[in-house]
Amino acid sequence: MGNLGAIALIFCSLLIALPSTATSKVTDKEEKVWFQRLCKGKEKVAKLHFYIQDALSNPNATVYEVARSTLTSTSSTSFGQVMVIDDKITEGPHHNSKELGRIQGIITSSDLRVLAFTLNLNIVFTAGKYNASTLHILGRNQILDTKRELAIVGGNGVFAMARGRYIQNTYSFDPIANYGVLECIIYVAYV
Repeated sequence: MGNLGAIALIFCSLLIALPSTATSKVTDKEEKVWFQRLCKGKEKVAKLHFYIQDALSNPNATVYEVARSTLTSTSSTSFGQVMVIDDKITEGPHHNSKELGRIQGIITSSDLRVLAFTLNLNIVFTAGKYNASTLHILGRNQILDTKRELAIVGGNGVFAMARGRYIQNTYSFDPIANYGVLECIIYVAYV
């Protein structure tokens, strides 16, 4: 019972330490300080900021449907649709900005009532000081929310044993071209 009590105490301490982004305005500096405090200086900490170029239509599409359920075509949330992505990650919001890598993985429409996706993604860095390293992202993305947060659940290369927060918002979307730009901020701790 002693170990269970210690685990509960640690869990409660983490919950108290979490910044409440849903109810208050937390600055980037406050989030970074919180994250560094959580890591207690034992790990390296980085803040990454980049953009994802999300092309949803041909001829240069980077998102493709690979499966659907019998409900997908009649569902208001496209429930059961499975897509794969291979989007370009850039330094700035413009398509011709310096390429830093790719974000690749699986997106599944997984909510019958709300437009929300389950994401299983890998960020593959192909340039800069993180070249040949990856970060692994997992979680729920309620796409119409202004700010969406997912978990960094691992990594390799520079990001060995990574953990952290992946925060995403829609920077821009062109419905005619069916092209979106997503802004991403990552707080990551690694060995």
